[in-house]
Amino acid sequence: MPRRVTLQGEGPGVQVPAHLTGVPISLIGSDTDCSDKAVQGKVVGKGPLVSSSSHSFILKAVIQEEDSSINVVLIGELAEDFSRAVNQGDVVVVSGFSVGRSPTVHKDGLHPFNLLLSGDAACVHVSPSPPDDPSTSSAKKRSAVLPAEVSRATTAPKYRYSCLGDLQAESVVNVYGVVVFFKQPFMSRGTDFCSTLKITDQSDQRVACTVFREKLEDHPQIFRVGDIVRLHRVKVKSFNNSVTLVNTFGFSVLAFDGAEGDPVEPRTSSRSFHLDQEDRRTVDELRTWAATRGLLLPTTPLCAAQPRDYFDLTCQLLAKAPMDTTCTLLRVWDGTRCAHTQLKVTVEPSAVEGRTSFSAATERLIADVLVYDNHVESARQLKPGDFLRIYNLRAIPGSSRAPAPPGGRSEEDGGGHLGFHLHGGTAFSRGIRVLPENIPAVRELKRVMEAVPQEDEDDFSEMNDSQLLEVWGTPPQSPEAGATEVSTGVCVSERSCGHDVAPLPLSQVKRLHPGGVHHVRVQLRSYEPLRLHQALKLHCSKCSSMNDVPDDELVASLFSEASKEPGPCRPPAWALSGQVLVPGDSAASPGRSLSVLLSTDFLCEDTKRELIFLSGATLEETCRLAAGYQHVVPVRSSGGHVALLDLSAPFLLRGRKRSYGCKRCSEAAVRDPVLADGVERMDEKLIAEALGVQPLQFVLLMKMKLQDASGVLDVFLWNGAESFFGVAAEEVAANQEAQDGICRTMDFLCPAGGSTAERPWMDLCLAAYRGEDDEGRPQTCYQIHHSTVTRPA
Repeated sequence: MPRRVTLQGEGPGVQVPAHLTGVPISLIGSDTDCSDKAVQGKVVGKGPLVSSSSHSFILKAVIQEEDSSINVVLIGELAEDFSRAVNQGDVVVVSGFSVGRSPTVHKDGLHPFNLLLSGDAACVHVSPSPPDDPSTSSAKKRSAVLPAEVSRATTAPKYRYSCLGDLQAESVVNVYGVVVFFKQPFMSRGTDFCSTLKITDQSDQRVACTVFREKLEDHPQIFRVGDIVRLHRVKVKSFNNSVTLVNTFGFSVLAFDGAEGDPVEPRTSSRSFHLDQEDRRTVDELRTWAATRGLLLPTTPLCAAQPRDYFDLTCQLLAKAPMDTTCTLLRVWDGTRCAHTQLKVTVEPSAVEGRTSFSAATERLIADVLVYDNHVESARQLKPGDFLRIYNLRAIPGSSRAPAPPGGRSEEDGGGHLGFHLHGGTAFSRGIRVLPENIPAVRELKRVMEAVPQEDEDDFSEMNDSQLLEVWGTPPQSPEAGATEVSTGVCVSERSCGHDVAPLPLSQVKRLHPGGVHHVRVQLRSYEPLRLHQALKLHCSKCSSMNDVPDDELVASLFSEASKEPGPCRPPAWALSGQVLVPGDSAASPGRSLSVLLSTDFLCEDTKRELIFLSGATLEETCRLAAGYQHVVPVRSSGGHVALLDLSAPFLLRGRKRSYGCKRCSEAAVRDPVLADGVERMDEKLIAEALGVQPLQFVLLMKMKLQDASGVLDVFLWNGAESFFGVAAEEVAANQEAQDGICRTMDFLCPAGGSTAERPWMDLCLAAYRGEDDEGRPQTCYQIHHSTVTRPA
């Protein structure tokens, strides 16, 4: 059998056989004499090898000569040889062709005619493009040199892959990347579906990709951030100094799970693709690199869902029912139980697709998910029993209403229940995807489900949330190997959480999903801030802002400026004006009189020191006066009216305690605090409500580095700080002795210059949750909860 595809040595062009005459692509037409003619060009597109009933195989390629491009259609054995021997970027000379009209000229904008190659006379001479410099990084991936001559028996070609940091505009490339963002395919304005994603590699360059394909199965099968994709034949587009990859002729894609240690199993609808050991090494290298950057974003089980969270849920669909034209109910479970009382939607059995009733034990594990708007159409395609991943699901606290279906009611009990809603739109990857049963995530989900006792077994009611968390977070392998890494030394702390979970080494904690609760035995290696007064913060429960406590110099300047503002102010109708003598700071220093306002509700002898509004005083004078009054509100004159000081200053002083307000959430105004019926004493909350101030809460915030024999782990001490130190943050802000107590505790846990052996061990409860680093990349964070130091110095 003659060889149809012949390779010459590497170089810029191909030697045209002497008996052939070259024809420029631009001159090819219906009247072209094809006898002893040849066309030369660079391969800029190469499609897949397609099986045909009339011919054994068909392959379509695009070759380019200067500014002219033309489609080349190869048929039969020649197509097989070309598929194996020729790569994108090679220079080829084709002969023995015929010319036919191109049916895709209006779609691809190429030459109006095709070159058709079939039969014994058709031949392709090819000069491979030179291989990459072998010194380039693993992200660029080298290609092996092809043999001098290739026949039908030649092995599959090696592909060349470009680093995302080295892309050149208008080039057609093959790339690997880790997915850092993606959207599920959606219908474009034309006939194709569109999917968008953003990928990165070891170059740290993030590149957007846009894929238009008519069939959903031809789109990248991405299941979560951190997955890895391989894109073949994508074109580099540049706009506004940013690079975008778009699919072009011959585009193909493979996707892989991004978890380290998982099998390298490609996800694709194609029945023909090339994947060798070099590709598997590339995937493993990207997995390892992505793990060090925290790019793999895990999903959250139901037992870890918290109010106001947005999270991705891997689950199984048990039943579904339409609520109205814009909302569908999905009843799902993942083998774990939500820690919060849930919104339960009741529908008529006739409207339900799937099981209509479950045992009481199973019902406690089921979550009712309401999907809206464009996701309703996706929900219609789902079948009970499908394994799903729901992206950007929101846990809404206080849900009390759901769209009621005909003949149904919205919920069983309204007040304060947690509802799960999938809002409309595609922002933040929002959507639903059916997962194949053979992927690691579904295999893990099945394992968790199988651990749940069936029906109403007696021991199920005793299975608490902590045990469910432990089932979810424990890998299939036995953890006994790492158990010896947990210290058995004497501890100086105790846990009060009541979770029934065994202590784990830190190395194993870091491998588990966020959302779990873990017990550890550790030492304190270091902490921040070293100046402990900087650990005291002001937190707003409404907007969640966290601010430093203003220093006395700033506060004193605000009081000083307010005291210098000219002009008297008219007291409001509910108050009487007067004078109060502020004693001097020594016997030789005379005091001075300051203007005060007193509510008419507090004129009795036993209430006149309950509350005063003080103007014109310095910070020092205000503090001295606060020692003799229950509540002192500093005010100033503003346009002839009484107003509060800037909220960087305290809006209220109570003895040595100062109360601050949130600038963002407050609508401050001086109003009369009124005691409600049954309330006998004034307090900070009543005064803040009357003044329109959102009070800030003193909190302690520290970052600690914990260690054990298996490694180190950075954790935060915040919500559990008061329990940890045994003192309220408000007391720390006002009491030097409380501050000194914290300093002694930290010196005891982490002595300066002390060796590791001198540091005591602590039994701690850690809560793991999802967060972001300083650059906005997802990461798993940890907080200390329900733990108290029992033996301070």
